[in-house]
Amino acid sequence: MTRLFDIICSLIGLTLLSPIILLLLIIGYFDTGSPIFKQKRAGRNKQPFYLLKFRSMHVNTQSVATHLVQTSSITKWGKFLRKSKLDELPQLFNVLAGDMSFVGPRPNLFNQEELVQERETRGVYLVRPGITGLAQIKKIDMSTPKLLAETDAKMIANWNLITYFKYIFLTVFGRGFGDRVRY
Repeated sequence: MTRLFDIICSLIGLTLLSPIILLLLIIGYFDTGSPIFKQKRAGRNKQPFYLLKFRSMHVNTQSVATHLVQTSSITKWGKFLRKSKLDELPQLFNVLAGDMSFVGPRPNLFNQEELVQERETRGVYLVRPGITGLAQIKKIDMSTPKLLAETDAKMIANWNLITYFKYIFLTVFGRGFGDRVRY
């Protein structure tokens, strides 16, 4: 049921938001010369996929977990994209393709070994990763691997349509929180 919702809503979102996406692509091109950021992440059953985002950091920034990135790597335009959460819009393509869902554990990098181990132990990779979820609502990011994996497992154990829509609603109205750069 949630997959059907993901397909319908990502199609509607991409259609309605296409003028904004195009505008952000153009501005991003002038900001960094490469407006789309693509990074290999662990998906359902640890299958690799490429997460898409609008680029918020300089092109030569090292590919590491966000909390390990220097603040100087973020462009002025990137700060706006992150604060407004507009950097996440390209993930609608990931949702449409089935790599992600609107709700699920945030997909991690394969080199985040402690988080990978904690998530494997708790069965977190059995579900599609998501744009938002319980950890984002509770402001838990990838800098605390054990707590994040425990929160992800709790979300999965209590998974139902009500919580699915609740997390989307809370994210849209300001409670959702992504991985942050440590200032």
